Amino acid sequence: MEKTLRGACVIGQSGGPTSVINASAYGVIRTALDTDCITKVYGAAHGIKGVLEDKLYDMGEEDAYELSLLMNTPSSELGSCRYKMADPEKDDTDYKRILEIFKKYDVRYFFYNGGNDSMDTCDKISRFMEKSGYECRVMGVPKTIDNDLYNTDHCPGFGSAAKYIATSCAEVYKDAHVYDTGMIVIIEIMGRHAGWLAASAALAGLVGCGPDLIYLPETDFDMDKFLADASRIYKEKGNCIVAVSEGIHYADGSFVSEAKTSATDGFGHAQLGGLASLLASVVKEKTGAKVRGIELSLLQRCGAHLASETDIEEAVMSGMAAVENAVNGITDKMVGFERSYEDGQYVCKTKLLPLTDVANTEKKVPIEWINAAHNGVEKPFIDYVLPLIQGEPKLPKEDSLPRFAKLKKVLVK
Repeated sequence: MEKTLRGACVIGQSGGPTSVINASAYGVIRTALDTDCITKVYGAAHGIKGVLEDKLYDMGEEDAYELSLLMNTPSSELGSCRYKMADPEKDDTDYKRILEIFKKYDVRYFFYNGGNDSMDTCDKISRFMEKSGYECRVMGVPKTIDNDLYNTDHCPGFGSAAKYIATSCAEVYKDAHVYDTGMIVIIEIMGRHAGWLAASAALAGLVGCGPDLIYLPETDFDMDKFLADASRIYKEKGNCIVAVSEGIHYADGSFVSEAKTSATDGFGHAQLGGLASLLASVVKEKTGAKVRGIELSLLQRCGAHLASETDIEEAVMSGMAAVENAVNGITDKMVGFERSYEDGQYVCKTKLLPLTDVANTEKKVPIEWINAAHNGVEKPFIDYVLPLIQGEPKLPKEDSLPRFAKLKKVLVK
């Protein structure tokens, strides 16, 4: 493959957004606009669907200042999608359409900003382009608050979500301790299969406001043991704060959030709501205490006002690295992170990972970082996540409200 490849590039965003996914997009867009061999920079409206539907934005038409505001703008400014492409060996309709669009606009670089499924999309497109004899360099740019992408030390978006969760848990802790009559608070945190986010609630303990119990999907959940733990702590302290991952499951693999309770099991009627609501009902029935169920929901992934400056800087770095490696002849890779410590200070550098490996593997919290009782985390987890939440970004504001990017989104004709 020749190193110098002239042509346009497309950047798309996919999957659930984060508070820094636009910072990664900015890293791609700004670097591509400043790269001579990239002739045009296009943004795909709603990820790969924008390519399929021929809806591309001309990023060269955007004001430079507005583009810079992407670094502090949450969510996916180009629009996202959850579109799973078929195996090209079974149905290559979408791939032929993508090739048609790439040829139409002379697209020779494709950057896709997303998680596991997005890396799968990247890998399939890369293999199809190679099989078709069309030279196009495909690079994955990581994102996910779930922090579950394979073989990267961490993922852009996780640090900011962890900071939001820890801060929110500390604030809830303070609120829950104001009355002379206590309560049990259950905080539901995102993470279906990996518990990185829920474990981050433990950071609140560094300021004396941490949860008493933390439950992750890496271990089986035992309702009786949970009730015993919560009851014991409530009796001892008069309060109990519980952080739970939405993906906690029983030994048979069934999600606790999907369980039906019945009058015969002593825990009341069937609960059709979320996990926090279900557990709150069970705990109320068992203890008689005042109980609150809180679901952080979308707030934990769009809280740019609590973003980590470290996270923002690394997100931009991942986008820049994707472009720089692509123009130097690299393809079919995802940008990953590796950490080191120099003079005791945390340092993050990029590395390249095969898309196939990332697409098909999920990274979970190491079992040795979870305590023996499976209701909390150990110090190695704190040491791992603490550097990732550092730094306060200088957020642009108007009338004391956040000033987000306002892109023109000029469609290419």
